[in-house]
Amino acid sequence: MAKIVVLGAGIAGHTAAAFLKQKLGKNHEVVVVSPSEYYQWIPSNIWVGVGKMKLEQVRFKLKPVYDRWKISFMQAKALAVFPEGDGDTANPFVKIEYTGGDYKGQTGQVTYDYLVNATGPKLNFEATEGLGPKFFTHSVCSCDHAVETWSALQSCIERMKNGEKLRFVIGTGHPQATCQGAAFEYALNVAHLLKELKLEKMAEITWISNEYEIGDFGMGGAFVKRGGYITPTKVFSESIFAEYGINWIKRAGVNKVEQHTIYYETLDGEYKSIDFDFAMLIPAFAGAGIKAFNKQGDDITSALFAPSGFMKVDADYSAKPFEEWGTSDWPSTYQNPVYKNIFAPGIAFAPPHQISKPMKSPNGTLITPAPPRTGMPSGVIGKVVALNIVDMIKKGSTEFKHRASMGEMGAACVVSAGFGLIKGSAATMTVFPIVPNWEKYPQWGRDISYTVGEAGLAGHWIKLFLHYMFIHKAKGYPFWWLIPE
Repeated sequence: MAKIVVLGAGIAGHTAAAFLKQKLGKNHEVVVVSPSEYYQWIPSNIWVGVGKMKLEQVRFKLKPVYDRWKISFMQAKALAVFPEGDGDTANPFVKIEYTGGDYKGQTGQVTYDYLVNATGPKLNFEATEGLGPKFFTHSVCSCDHAVETWSALQSCIERMKNGEKLRFVIGTGHPQATCQGAAFEYALNVAHLLKELKLEKMAEITWISNEYEIGDFGMGGAFVKRGGYITPTKVFSESIFAEYGINWIKRAGVNKVEQHTIYYETLDGEYKSIDFDFAMLIPAFAGAGIKAFNKQGDDITSALFAPSGFMKVDADYSAKPFEEWGTSDWPSTYQNPVYKNIFAPGIAFAPPHQISKPMKSPNGTLITPAPPRTGMPSGVIGKVVALNIVDMIKKGSTEFKHRASMGEMGAACVVSAGFGLIKGSAATMTVFPIVPNWEKYPQWGRDISYTVGEAGLAGHWIKLFLHYMFIHKAKGYPFWWLIPE
């Protein structure tokens, strides 16, 4: 019997655990370790943050689902990996700290034969002074944050109803933050809500981002087919902002937040500030902070993890100039090169390089979005990792037939603006591949037939449908495995 431990129960981890158990059955053990007792469908936190969905609509308890699937669940966070065991045991194990249940606050160990590190990102608010819910800005990165953000937004709405004109700033809160799509979507939803309440004249909404051009989204932007024409995402995104009356500041690295004031550095090297009454800024992401030790107790964290804290996988981490990188340098199996029984799907893996061209200010500050790995790519990668582990266990395979390189994988993004069957709207964009392949597609970097963008009510219907479809899949309801990632 093989024992597979999955760290994390987000999109990548939950997907991996589901397929591992489905394919391996009762003859092998699957254990999920997650610090939260809940699964949350993060893409819909945007709607929680504007009061269009309730907390219980975007999350559910994990244990009942895992009990039904015969998966063991431990509410705990991983502290350290011992891939060779230690002086007391030859079995590899993970040191954990319980975050819930009877053992809350205590530490323990969970042994494994195969380890899937799907811990996702640490929300690194502390990388920017004054950033985050504990200080002066809000977040939609977790459902709890989104609830708090909606409460703060309601207070602003009441102030505007009483005649105050307020300043809203939405975007990224660090020079190297990613997940621009989530902030972009939240800005549109706030604008739509205020228009719905007839308060748009009482609000000044400004988008602030580390993107070189609006619509970069950490993937170097794209050219999309729209209405029979080829349009850069810069024009696509700016036209949507203009439609909703949103101003924008680009090429800006936020470095400090005080009450009512955001300080940022521009790519030109200038230091500026913008005042606000309400701000929702996405933080930088970092790895979960897991350490690693060998059998002798020596710290080998650098063998498993990059300096960012994300796990090293089958990628090229050499220090090549940006212009020399190619799609073949991106991972496809997400297997650690040193310990072959360890994998890292989703946000947990360390990207080999930027997708957007690295840009530094004259002061030496890198102001560039980090590569996105959320949503659809995380699910696809989680499934691929699961299938390869199944082949390793059942067939003894060392050559993997299941692969998911972001240089050969497409992704779809649906950015809502509003909520409802007749009033909502959404910008729908697909790109193929995620990492541009200029050798294969020299004109556009991507296959323009599959890289398209449209805006309208139909896109919003798709967004609503996807919410309920993926909640159905995550809960393991009938035929869940037929729903694509």
